[in-house]
Amino acid sequence: MTSGLYRQNVGIALFNANGRVLIARRIKDDGPEIIMSGYEWQMPQGGVDPNEDMEAAARRELWEETGVVSAAVLGSLSEPVRYDFPPYSGPPHKLAAFRGQEQRWYAMRFTGDDSEIDLAIAGNDAEPEFDAWRWERLDRAAEIVVPYKRHIYAHVAREFTLWAGR
Repeated sequence: MTSGLYRQNVGIALFNANGRVLIARRIKDDGPEIIMSGYEWQMPQGGVDPNEDMEAAARRELWEETGVVSAAVLGSLSEPVRYDFPPYSGPPHKLAAFRGQEQRWYAMRFTGDDSEIDLAIAGNDAEPEFDAWRWERLDRAAEIVVPYKRHIYAHVAREFTLWAGR
């Protein structure tokens, strides 16, 4: 699903009972979706399939990347947000056709136990994207994500502060 030059995407701020969000450390670049040393952490996110409902996409991506199914939707951003990829000159890649991603962000409450989180599950027979995870303060997430996504994380932190622990 696309919106002009932007790929449709969902992001998930998964809050635990203490109001911390799940962040995970990316293993490697994914085409123009690069990581930078010291900024490997991000919240789960992923593409929306053709004709897929956005909330269903968020639940699917959360499961594919973390193994989590025990999550209740708290809310979402009222409008999508966009980020541009940094310049890319690598090998052909499915994301290289896009300028960036247009995201709909969902706030979800984790209702399971930490043992449910399994980064190796890699749904849809894909390779795992992450090799470590932790619970982090939402207001700190923008500091540890790649610079081209920081404005998104700062916006999400402002909008989802209601569910964030202090």
